[in-house]
This record gives sequence, structure tokens and C-alpha cells, in this order.
Amino acid sequence: MLISGSARILTMQDWRIMNRFGVIMAGGGGTRFWPLSRKDLPKQFLNLTGTDLMVNETIDRMALSVPGKDIFIVTNASQADLMLSSTDGRVDKDHILAEPAARNTSACIGYAAMEIVKKYGDGIMCILPSDHYIKNMEGYTAVIEEAFLAAEKTDHLVTIGIRPDFPATGYGYIKRSTRLQDGYHKADDFVEKPDVRTAKEYIKDGNYLWNSGMFIWKASTILKHFKDLLPDIYVCLEEIGNAMNTEQEESVIARIYPEIPKISIDYGIMERSQDVLVLEGNFGWNDVGSWDALQALYDEDENGNIIYGDQIHIDTKNCIAYAKNKLIAAIGVEDLIIVETDDAVLVCHKDKAQDVKKVVEGLGELGRTEYL
Repeated sequence: MLISGSARILTMQDWRIMNRFGVIMAGGGGTRFWPLSRKDLPKQFLNLTGTDLMVNETIDRMALSVPGKDIFIVTNASQADLMLSSTDGRVDKDHILAEPAARNTSACIGYAAMEIVKKYGDGIMCILPSDHYIKNMEGYTAVIEEAFLAAEKTDHLVTIGIRPDFPATGYGYIKRSTRLQDGYHKADDFVEKPDVRTAKEYIKDGNYLWNSGMFIWKASTILKHFKDLLPDIYVCLEEIGNAMNTEQEESVIARIYPEIPKISIDYGIMERSQDVLVLEGNFGWNDVGSWDALQALYDEDENGNIIYGDQIHIDTKNCIAYAKNKLIAAIGVEDLIIVETDDAVLVCHKDKAQDVKKVVEGLGELGRTEYL
């Protein structure tokens, strides 16, 4: 079966012969997981599930669909050494791409695409954030495989939308429209984080999916979109690409990369492209964006509490409490997040979990860098 529309269709001779590459975006600061997540140990380097570091869990998921030798990680230069040691044995050392400056997801993805095209030829990129949680691995792998096939057969950009099971206000949404022959949908619109009332309307509508931030496409296809939609960024990427495989590569990246305009891939390309396909996923996904996400990682006790570490709770209900070293004792409180680390304690209402990053911003403004 063929996907309708204006996309170029590959012949059967070409189909399913393209190389697959994995790209993991791992340059974030994880500020909403303060005080556990810090500048020198951000969220992707934490073991929140009890299994492994979040970035290593992402690598292992990626390796189910992409050869390990073809997985790349894009991270901040300040985190590169830690990334090398943390992922040793899982990812080739020269596949850890260090950004001299944080320039948002467009630059990160464009850099990886140019690396692949210039050094390895064209191929299909599967791009994942480094800090998501997936419960149903079989369902996840099936959807990723379907997305690879969609990207291989067409020149569309493919993204994964998650079927919402509650009116989340912390996620962006994708509105899907036309259903195509192979079961994919055209992405009609990308919308920002809604209020509760709007989120409830989205769920009732049935055509809105959570924006997972997972993308699959040909490296050449996304670079063409950069050239057409983000020409200022493409000029920078092209200059970097022209220096690849030369002695000037490192110096050109150091000079050009900090000048790349800051813009997210969602705003810069996904929201503006007419060639986006969305596949629905329903595999127990959570972006682990803030402390309230621990509800997806751990079982609640009989009072609805999520408890990690040494603790005693008396008449507490619906709390999330994380103890690193010291005993946490809570009495008669409800709907709180309580986090204890070596040098800081966080207490906030669960409804304010998204605002923890404001504490980090405030500490920065006060010059309290020892807590960042």
C-alpha cells in the first residue's frame, strides 16, 4: 500500500535498504527536577526508575530498532566528559556530538543530520529525548518500526503522538486530520500547552494527541526543510557541514555553532511544514518532565503516596516524597512534593510541579550558583 499525497514514493528496489541512525537529544538541564537535577548532574544522568541512568535506558530502547554502532548523542560540551563515561560501552565515543552552546532543538537536530549526511551518507534518523519513560516496550518498538517504514517510503516528516488519558496541561498537543491509506494521519496543527478546560475539549474531540517530541525522517529530508523554512540556520549548518572531515571541523563548529539562532524544531519546522505524518502511540509514555511524573514510575501506597527512600508518614495523602540521605517524616499533609538532597529541601504543592524551574531561575538571579 502507498501513502497518498505529494510525497515521492520509493520503488520496491529502494524500499527498506536505507541505513538507520539513532539520535538522542541530551543537552537539557532538567531544571524542573531540582534539587536532585543539577547543572553538573542533570536529569538524563539520574537513575529515577531504579534500573539505570535515564540516558542509558534511552540508548537501550533505541538499540531495539537501530544498530548500536549507529546511535549518536548530542549533548552540551560541558556534559561531554560525563556523557562519555556514563555511556561507555553503549555508544561509540566519536558519536557523542558536543554542542559548544545550547541553541535549542533545531540546532541539535540539524547538527546531527549534517553529521550523518556528510560522514555516512543519507539515512533515516530516529530522534528521541534522553529522559522519557516507556512502560510497554513491545508496543513502543512496534510504533517506532511503523514510523521507520513511513519515513522510508516517503519524504514526509514523521512524529509520534501519544493517546491522552487525562487532560494534561504540561504537554503540547498535535491535532491530526486526514487518515491516509496505511493508517497514518496528516498532522493538521501543533498547539501549545493548554489550560484544563481546553485540554478536556481536546480529549473529547478525539483527534488530539500529546506531542511526544519523538521524530523519524530522512536526514536529507529534514535538511531540505531547514533550507526552505529556516534558511538562517541552514547557512550555519552548511558551513559546519563543509568543514566536516577536514582539519578545520572542530574550530568551525566552535565558531559557528554559538551563532545559530535559537528555535525549537516544533516551532521552526513541525508547525510550518505541510509534510508531517503523525502515528498514534499508546505504550505507557511519560516525559518525566517534573516531580509529579514519579506517579508513572512507582506504585502508590494505600494513601496514594509515592515514597522513595527512608521515610515515615502519618495521615499523609497523595504526596510524592523523595529522600536521598536523610529521613523524611510527614504528618497530616496532602498533595505535596517533598524532596531531600545533600544540600537542599524542596516542598511544593503537586499542582506547582511545573514551577520548580522558577526556583532555579531565582537562585541564578540571586547568584546562589552553589545550588545550581
